[in-house]
Amino acid sequence: MNDLDAPRRVASLSAQLVDTLREQITSGAWPVGMRIPPEHELVKRLGVGRTTVREALGALVHLGLLEARKGDGTYVRTSSEMHSVLMRRANTSRWSDVLELRAVLEEYASGLAASRRTEDDLNRLRQLLDEAEATADSADSADMAAIAEIDTRFHQAVVSASGNTLLTEVYDVLSIAVTEQVGGTLWPSATAAEHSLLHRRLVEAIAAQDEVGARHCATQIVKLTETGTERQK
Repeated sequence: MNDLDAPRRVASLSAQLVDTLREQITSGAWPVGMRIPPEHELVKRLGVGRTTVREALGALVHLGLLEARKGDGTYVRTSSEMHSVLMRRANTSRWSDVLELRAVLEEYASGLAASRRTEDDLNRLRQLLDEAEATADSADSADMAAIAEIDTRFHQAVVSASGNTLLTEVYDVLSIAVTEQVGGTLWPSATAAEHSLLHRRLVEAIAAQDEVGARHCATQIVKLTETGTERQK
């Protein structure tokens, strides 16, 4: 039998367009939250057919990078495919599993932050800590979502101080999932006070480059979050 020549595989036009549009998103040219140009404008600017544009946009919606809003347009949902996949996975996982993974990441990242933190990192952490405490002092039950949002930014800053960008990206997804779970939770005053104290100790440990102390504080914070949330169920 004569040898058969394998066919040359050339990416379809819509697949090429997916790569082009993905680059717009990942590069930040189309930032998260932006409404992208409508189909007819993309057709005109790119010189391709409407069907090709629709296929490419549909693929990016399926990947989770774009979100189609009926009657409004298509918006950039996230700049990372990993973010979209991890968020879906976290939202379909047991709450306890999400917290346990968060605990592992926070403990390890806090140790790294203690050894790698810069003065800018410390200034950022102290600023967020002061902001969180000021908000908590003046908050009522309607403001708990705002407190949770500031707390999320604080822990993201701790992980960011680790200097590990991949770890930071994975953690950001989990922290959003946790915020969605505890955003409206009103803790007892004693629990809230302990939560604030542990955060102060965490920053102090990071400032002192105490890796063991930082990891311990991070673990205690996650345990307190889990206990405080369970009390509300």
